[in-house]
Formats: sequence, structure tokens, C-alpha cells
Amino acid sequence: MTTREDLASQEIFDRYQFTGAGASMLPQLLRALGDPGRNLRGMTVVGTNGKGSTCAFAVSALAAAGLRIGSMPSPHLQHVAERIRINGIPISPAACHRAFVTVDDTLRSTGLAVNAGAVHAAAAAVHFARAEVDLAVMEANIGGQRTAVNCFDPGVKVITGVGLDHEHLLGNSLSEIARNKAGIVRDGDHVVLGDLPEEAAKAIDDVLSRHAGLTTWRLREDIRYQPRTDRDGRAVLDVATPRAVHRELHCPLRGEHQHRNLALAVAGIDALAERGLIRGISENALRSGLAATRWPGRLELLAPARLGSWTGRLLLDIAANHQGAATVAPEILRESRAAGRAALVFGTLQYKNVATMLEPLPADWPVVLTRVGHPNEAAPDEMRTALASRREMYVREETADAVRHAAELVGAGGLITVLGTSVLIGRVRELFQLPPG
Repeated sequence: MTTREDLASQEIFDRYQFTGAGASMLPQLLRALGDPGRNLRGMTVVGTNGKGSTCAFAVSALAAAGLRIGSMPSPHLQHVAERIRINGIPISPAACHRAFVTVDDTLRSTGLAVNAGAVHAAAAAVHFARAEVDLAVMEANIGGQRTAVNCFDPGVKVITGVGLDHEHLLGNSLSEIARNKAGIVRDGDHVVLGDLPEEAAKAIDDVLSRHAGLTTWRLREDIRYQPRTDRDGRAVLDVATPRAVHRELHCPLRGEHQHRNLALAVAGIDALAERGLIRGISENALRSGLAATRWPGRLELLAPARLGSWTGRLLLDIAANHQGAATVAPEILRESRAAGRAALVFGTLQYKNVATMLEPLPADWPVVLTRVGHPNEAAPDEMRTALASRREMYVREETADAVRHAAELVGAGGLITVLGTSVLIGRVRELFQLPPG
């Protein structure tokens, strides 16, 4: 249910989305707010893909250990309050509104110009100070060097990976994007590095070489993980870091790529302990917290899904770029084999490479193109032109009409996969009456 506070918070957030300002004035804004982020310690997670899932794993495990954890994921799916969380749970609409109003009032009184990312970061810091969190797990929205959360100094930095996305902001090569993301690192940090293409790895190593006092752990060198299937058919992992070996960790999120995200989250938690920011958490707390992780909109399966007279399977994923779509494609194909008949509902933003995003999925699947309700949305007719090689395409301007048409195409028991921007995924979750989370 959308409340008046939800709408009011969204109005404030939207007001700063297209101001043309950046996050450079965020330090001044934080000072004007009384510097609510000065005591924030924890980890910051950056990367082209996997940031949100890595944060979700870390928050759930740390909360299971009895810590009070603030997090600020981006983007949200249904309500702005999803962007500010305590122990993984979105704060109340009223609390979210209070935090955003505090920031908005300060901006009005000071005349500072910032973007929506900076407003989000400042509002989260305001609430975390009020809630007296023990640690913060902060997700960079875009990039690293100029991302709003780079104003905070939590001590542990995780770079999940580097791919081509947001080139208009970050650069046109893996090297440029990698350097931007590595700009989150400061002297003395504990850095955790995920899988990196060779070009990106060299660029990040060059950036790290310019800093003093770093501790660096690399996936597959210092951090190793071994997945397998237990007797109940669940994915479980053993994860080894330079600090400890953790066994029988259940990975509840779909897709083999989540094994890597879980391993990075565990390494981030061990890095917190290595730096003395936590005492270390028990294996039982780690195991139970990871197993309880939930992250809506990331290979989220609803089975059975019901819409009107249709009953079938619904799979949702925020595939924001080619790398993201290629990563989730194997799981989508597995689900399609179980369902028999499959169709895609797709909508994204103007600057995305539409053709490459759908390359990993079968060309003979019908695709229903739709608008996503964002000022920078890609028009369905333009997407149709970019996807001319696909055999069967339809345009339905409204999200609900697009999903209903896909249901007609796949029939009872079929699979509808919805891919694209978070706004689209949020709209579909509301259509199927899924609660925000």
C-alpha cells in the first residue's frame, strides 16, 4: 500500500533527479546537517553488477549476529523507503519522510545544489544517526570516484566486478570504468576484489598502487569458494578467506553468480573482523543469516503466479546491461525448460544497448516491449528497431497490458520473464500484489 509519506518522499527524490547537479556538494550538505555520517563504519560495495546481492548477504549475516546494520541500496523497486534499511528491512514511510524532509529543508536553507543520489545518501546518514546503527553496508549507485557514498569512510571496500555500463558517465572502456570504481579506495582501506577482466584488473592495480597501507584480498587467490548441492537439493558453499574457513553456507538466491556474491560478502565480513570493526561472528549466525537472505527483483520467481484467469510462472530480474543479462540467462533458460512456453516483457532506458542486452536469450522467444514510466525511458518503437533481428515482437505501452499479452502468448503454465529497469520490475511486482521489500 502506497502512503502519503511514500508519495511525499518520492516527490522530494524526483525533484533532485534531473537538476544537472552532482554529488560534489555532498560534504558541505553533510556538514550543514551536523555531519551524521562521521561515525559510520562498515563496508562500501561498488561494481557493475552484484552490488545489491553482495550487500544483502552481508547485511543479513551481520544482523543475525545481533548487530544493528544500516544499508542504503539503490535503486528501489516500489517505494523510496526501500533505499534506507535497518537490518535489511525498509524503514517506515514516516521515518523515511522525516529523513528526506530534513535533507530537503537543509538544501533549501543553504542553497546547495546536489543530485538525487546525494539526497539519498544524506537522508540515509541522517536516519542511521537517529537509529544509532552499529555498522553501515553502503552500495554505490553508479561508479565509485564520484558516487555519493564516497563521502563516507567505512574502512572496507568491496569491488564486485567491472563491465561496460553507464559509459556516458564512467567512460567507454573497461580500464576507464575500473579506474572510476577504484576511486572509492582510500589510504589504509581493506579492499576485497571480485572477478575482474584483465584490462580492468590492471587498471585497478594501478590505482591501488598509488595508495598506502592497503590490505587487498582477491577472489580466487586469497578468497576461494566451492559450491555443491546438499541432500535437499540446495546450493551450499565452503568459503575460505585469509582469516577463516566457513563451511556449509546455504545460498538462497537463484543463479550460480550468487555463489560469487555470497563469497564476496563473507570476505567483506571477515575483513570487518580483521580491522577490528566487529569481534567476528559465530558460524551459526553466519550460516543462518546468509540462509535468510532475500533480495526481490533478482531472479525472483513467483510460481504459481496468477493474473486474472491466467496461472503460470513469473520470473523477474533487473538486467541492467549485457553482462547482467548474460549472467542470469542460464537460470532463465532452466526455468523455461520447466515451463515449456516462454515470453519476455522488456523495458529499459534510452542509453542502454538494447540489442546486446537480449542477445543471451533465444531469438525465437516472443518479446513484448513496454514503457517503464521513467523520463529517460527507451521508446518501444525504438527498441523494436534495435531488435529487428528477433522474430516475434509486440508493443504494449502500459506495463499491465504487456504482462497480460505475454500471458496470452505463453498460455496456462507458461513462463513470463520480465527484464529491465527497476521501475518496470517494481510495476510488475505491484501488479501481482507483491509487498515491497
